[in-house]
Amino acid sequence: MGFMSEFGAYIKKIRESKGLTLNQVALYSEISAAQLSRIETGKRGVPKPNTIKKISEALKVDYDELMKVAGYIDDDKPSNDLPPLSEKEERDIAKQLEKILESMDSDTALSFDGEPMDEVTKELVRAAIENNLRLTKQLAKKKFTPKKYRKD
Repeated sequence: MGFMSEFGAYIKKIRESKGLTLNQVALYSEISAAQLSRIETGKRGVPKPNTIKKISEALKVDYDELMKVAGYIDDDKPSNDLPPLSEKEERDIAKQLEKILESMDSDTALSFDGEPMDEVTKELVRAAIENNLRLTKQLAKKKFTPKKYRKD
C-alpha cells in the first residue's frame, strides 16, 4: 500500500474506533467532510502537515504518529540533521507567519494576474512561507551552535 491509501485507512480506522462520524471529525478539525472523505479513501494525496495537525487534534491522536504514517517523518533516521525547534521558536514562527499573512490579507496583495488567489493557492503560499521560516530558523540554529554542543 502506498502512503496515500495507508494514511487514509489509518485515519479512518482511528475515527471509527472512536465512534466518530466524518461530519464530527470535519467539525472538530475545520476540514470539510468531503475533503476528509477523499483523504480516507486515498482519492486525495497525503495532506499537508497543517491539515494533519488539525486531524490529529480532532481525533486526539499524536501528531508525530500521524506524520510518520503520512511519510513526513522517517522513523529510522532523522529526516535531516537540522536541530529541532523549541516550543518558543515554534511560537515565534507562528507569530511571524501571522504577521506576514496579515500583511498580505487584502484582495490586491494576494493576487495573480490581477485575480485574487483562491483558498487552495493561499494555503500553498502559507505552507511555503511557514516551511521557509522553519528551515531558516533551523539553519541559523545549526550554524550558530558550536560543534561541541551539536548532536551529530
